Amino acid sequence: MILSRESIRNKVEKEELGINPFILDHVQPASVDLTLGRHFMTVDEHSTGQLSFKQKASYRDIYIGHNESIIIPPHSFILATTKEWVKLPDDLTAFVEGRSSIGRMGLFVQNAGWVDPGFEGRITLELFNSNRCPIELTEGWRICQLVLAQMDRPTNAYQGKYRGQSSTTASAVYRDKENHF
Repeated sequence: MILSRESIRNKVEKEELGINPFILDHVQPASVDLTLGRHFMTVDEHSTGQLSFKQKASYRDIYIGHNESIIIPPHSFILATTKEWVKLPDDLTAFVEGRSSIGRMGLFVQNAGWVDPGFEGRITLELFNSNRCPIELTEGWRICQLVLAQMDRPTNAYQGKYRGQSSTTASAVYRDKENHF
C-alpha cells in the first residue's frame, strides 16, 4: 500500500518515519519531494581506465556552496545526493522516482531507486543528462520523489553497504560476495 500525504505527515509527526529536513510543502498526494544536496561525484576516467564489477573505481568529488549550481554536460553521468536524511522503519519501503518536470528536460534521476526497510542515510542519486545541451542543477532544488509503501509485516532492517551514508556514495559493487570467488 502506497502511503498518502496524510499518512506520510502522520508518520513523520509521530517520528515513525524520519525525513530531515522535512518541508511540509514538499509532501505530495502520494510522495515526498526530496531536494538536491551539495556533494557530487564523477568517475575519474584518468585513474580508473575501465570500470569493472571486481575493482573499486576512482571517483572525483565535487562540492558546491549553498544555492550554488553545477552543470551536467550533454550525455554525461554524475552521482548526487539528497539534502534530506531519510530513516525508514522496518515496516516501510520506498522507491525514488524522478519528477516529471525534471524528466521533461532530459534528466534521468535514477536507475537504482529502491530503498529497503531500515535504511538510514542520504540517498545517492544517479543522474544522466540525455539532452544535447547542458543542464544546470542548483543545491536545494526539488529533484526527485520518494514514494513510500507499507510492508505487510516488519522485516529485518537493511544492513547493507550503503546504510548510514551521509553524502554521495560511489558504487561498492566490488564488495558483493559474487565478485570474490
